[in-house]
Amino acid sequence: MQDLPVIATSDLSAHVGRTVTLRGWLYHKRSSGKLHFIELRDGFGTVQCVMARGDVGDDVFSAADKVTQESVIEVSGEVKAHPKRAGVFEVAASGFRLLGPTVGEYPISPKEHGTDFLMDHRHLWLRSRRQHAILRVRHTIIQAIRDFFDGRGFTLVDAPIFTPNACEGTSTLFETDYHGDKAYLTQSGQLYMEAAAAAFGKAYCFGPTFRAEKSKTRRHLAEFWMVEPEVAFMDLDGDMDLAEDFLCFIVERVLERRRPELAVLERDVGKLEAVKKPFPRIRYDEAVALLNEARAEKRKAGEPGVPDFPWGEDLGGEDETILSSRYDRPLMIHRYPAEVKAFYMKRDPADARLALCVDVLAPEGYGEVIGGGQREDDLATLERAIETHKLPPEAFRWYLDLRRYGTFPHAGFGLGVERSVAWICGLPHVRETIPFPRMLNRLAP
Repeated sequence: MQDLPVIATSDLSAHVGRTVTLRGWLYHKRSSGKLHFIELRDGFGTVQCVMARGDVGDDVFSAADKVTQESVIEVSGEVKAHPKRAGVFEVAASGFRLLGPTVGEYPISPKEHGTDFLMDHRHLWLRSRRQHAILRVRHTIIQAIRDFFDGRGFTLVDAPIFTPNACEGTSTLFETDYHGDKAYLTQSGQLYMEAAAAAFGKAYCFGPTFRAEKSKTRRHLAEFWMVEPEVAFMDLDGDMDLAEDFLCFIVERVLERRRPELAVLERDVGKLEAVKKPFPRIRYDEAVALLNEARAEKRKAGEPGVPDFPWGEDLGGEDETILSSRYDRPLMIHRYPAEVKAFYMKRDPADARLALCVDVLAPEGYGEVIGGGQREDDLATLERAIETHKLPPEAFRWYLDLRRYGTFPHAGFGLGVERSVAWICGLPHVRETIPFPRMLNRLAP
């Protein structure tokens, strides 16, 4: 076995008819008389190794029979193409070695396990075919994000994780002691990207962000990843164009490279193939009218206690689902009331009640995946906004310098990776979209 080429399961197609060696973990095994059907996974994929007693002898056949799930094994044999399934290969085993046995029974068996049990064993659950597929898609989404911005003249500028100020108030931030000073784990790198846009014109950051809100919904994590581009001399319309191009690029890349993984997840790729430009764009006012139409229909059907949606409130998860379900592609809702948006959003000069902002809702009820807009570039207006929101002015002194020394119109947005993975993979909850999720009441493993 030592003299044979050691290959990965992803290279099987290039070795049909040759005898090779594979190393990995025993994913599954079944026996039928004088045959063992050994499924080996190596991190790149899985392959069925068919072992006949007559080909390997009684000792090797007996040793293979005793190997338990997730033991580390080495199998050698001839690579064969499946006679009826294109792109599927198997190995006719002629040699076998146990490299690393398991100690005791592997905790995750083929039987059904509850979510809490699987989350407690997340470090092992990652080995399953479903989780492997999800994280492969996540990898491709992250690669597409970087390729999109790197290919369009953006400069990656890393934002700090410890910050002295909050972007949107301190109620949803993790506070920590920073050598005697109060600091927070960042909820966004956006303020720093505004500084980067003044230096580089087009910049983006990509890293972990944190929210301390005590939410147990299927859309929330305490720690998640965000990419946040910021562009000098871009207005709200340009911001929406950029977001539209960005989402199309990501979805196209996943469809191009991860169809096998989407098949494992039983994802309806037809719904992803519908993600094409142009995206529908509606104003907040129109969204409120559509919600009230839906509520009127409920009242007409006899459902009691369904009031109209009050103008001026932010949209909730159920509202977003109702609106996005009308379309087969992401929906852009722009010009929300300024009172429900962050202090740095620029007001619409045509209607000061509104902010020049946009939320992008994924279809199929997956909620907001992008939030952004045009930033306030007038120093006096921004100072008043900080005072109105009762934010500590000393923490924003550096931020106000961006308006003192060469202020300029600019816009940007943030995309949450985990919600995007959930949508593209068709997952009911974001907890499977990140290797080790941090949620309310979950800090391990």
